[in-house]
Amino acid sequence: MAKQLPYATMRAIFTRFQDLEPEPKGELHHLNDFTLLVAVALSAQATDVGVNKATRALFAIADTPAKMLALGEETLIQHIKTIGLFRNKARNVIKLSRILIDDYAGQVPTSRAALQSLPGVGRKTANVVLNMWHGYPAQAVDTHIFRVGNRTGICPGKDELAVERAIEDHVPVEFQRHAHHWLILHGRYICIARKPKCSICPIRDWCQYEDKTA
Repeated sequence: MAKQLPYATMRAIFTRFQDLEPEPKGELHHLNDFTLLVAVALSAQATDVGVNKATRALFAIADTPAKMLALGEETLIQHIKTIGLFRNKARNVIKLSRILIDDYAGQVPTSRAALQSLPGVGRKTANVVLNMWHGYPAQAVDTHIFRVGNRTGICPGKDELAVERAIEDHVPVEFQRHAHHWLILHGRYICIARKPKCSICPIRDWCQYEDKTA
């Protein structure tokens, strides 16, 4: 695990990220906060590309909790059967749709605790919804961010919660809203797991990773 980078270096890194991509976007397709919630829940142990293929037709006919509930679990399964753990995910989506109708008047709640109380919704999913839909500077730490954070020293931590805290504590506040998107995209396309593309890395000069590739 790399040591936490100093403030001046953090500012330089995130200024570079911002210069390259001022408004980074999540790659999961969605129509509203409900479809975003469902898409993120479906993306666990699956790729965004795979989820987008499965949800394109689904969201065209079920973009509210009521419509999803009316669709039913078996029909939902037919739409998402190409996604890993599809049966369990379908069960959770139907359950959370019912809870949203019964307890939240069909609306997606805007507190992390309420979101995490929904079936199949963990802290990362809740943070994605809060960040992408509401603009709240929540940090959704996935495997990409965990890897990048510990390799580079941007946000080192022994687990995902520690990495989340490191982002909140050390990234200058003006970069916090987009921090997790910049880090996810960096991990997905440049600082990849097996052979990072260090030769084209825009933050190579500040990175503490010792095994840089040519």
